Amino acid sequence: MTRVEETEEQSGPRPGGYAAARLRLLTQESRSGPPRRSGLAKLTDSWVAELFDIAAAQAGVRNAALVAVGGYGRGELSPRSDLDLLLLHDGSDPKAVSALADRVWYPVWDLGLALDHSVRTPAEARKVAGEDLKAHLGLLDARHVAGDLGLTAGLRTTILADWRNQAVRRLPELHELCLERAERAGELQYLLEPDLKEARGGLRDATALRAVAASWIADAPREGLAEARRTLLDVRDALHLATGRATDRLALQEQDQVATALGVLDADVLLRKVYEAARTLSYAGDVTWREVERVVRARSVRPRLKALLGGRPAGPERTPLADGVVEQDGEAVLARTARPERDAILPLRAAAAAAQAGLPVSIHAVRQLARLAPHLPVPWPAEAREELVTLLGAGESAVPVWEALEAEGLIARLLPDWERVRCRPQRNPVHTWTVDRHLLEAAVRAAGFTRRVGRPDLLLVAALLHDIGKGWPGDHSVVGETIARDMAARIGFGDADVAVVATLVRHHLLLVDTATRRDLDDPATVRAVADAVGTASTLELLHALTEADALATGPAAWSAWRASLVADLVKRVGAVLAGDPLPEPEPGALTVEQERLTLEAHRTGGPVLALRAREEDDAGDAALGVELTMAVPDQPGVLPAVAGVLAMHRMTVRTAELRSAEPPLEGAPALLLLSWRVAAAYGGLPEATRLRADLVRALDGSLDLASRLAEREKAYASRARRRTGVPPARVTVAPAASRHATVLEVRAQDAPGLLHRIGRALDESGVRVRSAHVSTLGSSAVDAFYVTGRDGHPLGSGEAAEVARGVGAALGEK
Repeated sequence: MTRVEETEEQSGPRPGGYAAARLRLLTQESRSGPPRRSGLAKLTDSWVAELFDIAAAQAGVRNAALVAVGGYGRGELSPRSDLDLLLLHDGSDPKAVSALADRVWYPVWDLGLALDHSVRTPAEARKVAGEDLKAHLGLLDARHVAGDLGLTAGLRTTILADWRNQAVRRLPELHELCLERAERAGELQYLLEPDLKEARGGLRDATALRAVAASWIADAPREGLAEARRTLLDVRDALHLATGRATDRLALQEQDQVATALGVLDADVLLRKVYEAARTLSYAGDVTWREVERVVRARSVRPRLKALLGGRPAGPERTPLADGVVEQDGEAVLARTARPERDAILPLRAAAAAAQAGLPVSIHAVRQLARLAPHLPVPWPAEAREELVTLLGAGESAVPVWEALEAEGLIARLLPDWERVRCRPQRNPVHTWTVDRHLLEAAVRAAGFTRRVGRPDLLLVAALLHDIGKGWPGDHSVVGETIARDMAARIGFGDADVAVVATLVRHHLLLVDTATRRDLDDPATVRAVADAVGTASTLELLHALTEADALATGPAAWSAWRASLVADLVKRVGAVLAGDPLPEPEPGALTVEQERLTLEAHRTGGPVLALRAREEDDAGDAALGVELTMAVPDQPGVLPAVAGVLAMHRMTVRTAELRSAEPPLEGAPALLLLSWRVAAAYGGLPEATRLRADLVRALDGSLDLASRLAEREKAYASRARRRTGVPPARVTVAPAASRHATVLEVRAQDAPGLLHRIGRALDESGVRVRSAHVSTLGSSAVDAFYVTGRDGHPLGSGEAAEVARGVGAALGEK
C-alpha cells in the first residue's frame, strides 16, 4: 500500500492537535526555561509514542522500541531543536520495521520538524557507538519513549558499560574532539557573536562533562554548573523564538530582542550573563580534563610501578614550591604544614608560586584558601604586594592561575573594583577580549617588557588596572585614574608610586593617540605630552604600557608603523624632558625620491607619483606595505581628488601627509608634496601610470569621482543599515593642539570614499589642509586634519566650529 492509498484512519493521529498544543506551550510566558523544555519534551513524547503504537500495530511489529537520544533524550527540547530518535528492533522482520519507521517519520516531517533518525538492532547500535564517538555520546542519554522497554533498558546498560570499560581510551579522544571544536568555534566567553553550542564553554562542553561523569573516571566541580547550563539553554530558547530558526549563534542584531525576551536590561547585560555561564563551564572543563589526564596516566603506569616496587603502592611525590605550597601530580597544592586560616598572604603566595612554575592550582587548594584564608589588611603588607607582582610577571602561565582564583571569588576579595569589569563585553571589534581578560592579557604582555623599564612592578600593576574605569560611566581613562589611585594605595604602594600608577592609567592612550593623530613636527604636540608625563621614568613606563595594551587588544591595534610613530614621539618627548630646547618647525629636507618627483612635476606641469613597497613592513605589517609619494601642483581639491582616486581603485589610506614643497626654480608655481601609506583592500595594487592618469582627470574635472564612488557607497550603506548599534560620525575641534594650525578630529565608521568626502567638505569650506593623520582601527576611522585659512594661519574659533559642522554634515553627523 502506498502512502497515497492510506486512509486517514490508517495514517495514525493527525498532527494538528500536537501542533496547536506545541504553539500554546511556546507562547506561554509563564512556561519558560526548564519547565517549557521538559513540557515540550513530554508533549512530543506523547505524540510520537501514539504514532509509534498505532504504526506498530498496523505493521505487526512487537519487538521494537522508540528511543529518544541526545538533547531530546535528556528531555531538553528548545523551540527549534531536532528530534533525535532511534527505532530499536530485534532484527526479526526488517521489512515490517521499515514500514513502521515510515509511519513514524513521515508525520514528523509533514509537520516541518527537523528529525535525526536511525533504525538499528541493539547489536548494530552498539557497533556504531564503538566506531563513532559522537554516536556513543548521544546514546549515553538514551531514554525510552514507546514500545518494548526491555530493548531500551538492555541497550542503555550495554552502552553505559562499554563507556566505562573503554573510558581510558575514549575520554582522551573526547578531549581531543573538544579541543578541535574550541579551535574552530572560539571561546564563548569572549565572542561578540558567540555560538552557544559549539564554542568553548558552550552546550557541547556541558554534554562532554556529563559524559566524563558517566565514566566514573572523574567528575566536574558541580557548584554553579547546572545554573550555567540552564542560562545557555534559556538564551538559546529565546534565540529560537526570536529568529524562528534552529540557530545557536547569538548574532548582534538578535541580542536586544533576546535580552527583552529574557527580561534583562540590555544586550550588554545579556552577553555578560552568557560570558559568566561560559566561564563557569570552561573552568569546570579545565579542572575535569586535568583530573581525567591524571587518572588515565596513573592507570597506565600503575602496573609497571607495582611490579618495580614489589607490589607496594607508591605515594605521590611532593616538591616544595614556596612556604606552604608544593607540587603534586602536576598541580600546585597546599603543603601538609600549611595553615591557611592563619596566613592571609597564602592565596597570593600559592598563585605566584604556581604561575612561576607553570602549574595550575589545584581546585581543592583554591577552595580551601577561599574558605579559610583571612582577608588581607589594607594597605597590603609588602610581601603580599610582591607576590602579586610575581604572579603578574609570570606571563602566560599567570592566566590559568588567575582564572582559578577568580572562579572561587578570591580576585574580587583582593581587588573589589575588579567585579565591575568581570565578563564585561567590549563592542569595539578591535578588541579580542572582555575587559577583565584584556587587563590580564596586558599584564601578560607587559611581563615581556620588564627588562626595559626601571620599575617593572609599577608597569605590571598599571597594565592590570589601565582599563579599570570601563566598569563605570564616563571617560574610562579619567574614571580609571581615580580607581587606580585607590587600588594602588590598597595594594600597598607609597604616595609617589601611587601617583605614577595613576598617571599611567590616566594617559595610557596618550602616546598612540598623539603619534597617529598629531603632527610630531609641531612643538606644541611634543610639549603637551611632556607636560602630561612629567618625568623620563614615567615616559619609559608609559611607552612599555602603550605597547602592552595594544598587543593585548588585538592584531588591528598594533603594527610596525604605529610602533615607529610611538618610538619617534617618545624620543622627542624624552629630549624635552632631558632639557633640550624645542626646535621650531621648518620645512624638512627632501629625499632624493621627493626631489626627483618635484622636478618632474615642475617639468610636466602635472602630478607625478611613485609607489614603493616598504621592506621593514614585510615581517609583521604587510597591510601597510606600500608608500605612495606624489608631487602635485598646488591647487584646490587635491585632497579629495587623491582620496577619491585611491578609493575608486579600492585602496585604503592608512596615513597621509600633505605639505608645501619649495618650487625647484624661483617664480615657478607652488607644489604640494604628499607622502601617504596605502594598502589594497583586496586584490593587487594598481599601476602608478593608471593612478596618475585618473588623478589628472580628477583634478581637471573630466573624471566624475562623485558618481563613480556613489555606487560603492550605496552598496556599503545598504550593508551598514543591516548593522545595529553603529554610532554616528563625530567631528570636533581639538583645542590648543597646535600653534600653527587648527586641528579637526573626525571619528566615523570606516567606509569606501570616507576620506574623499572629508576632503571635499574641507575643500568646500575654503581651508587648506596642512597634514592629515589617518588611523583605522577595525571598522572605526579616527583621523586628524591640520588645517589653516588660505592665509596660512589657524582658524578663529567660530570659523573652526563652522568648518567642523560642515564636515560633520557631509558625514551624516547627528
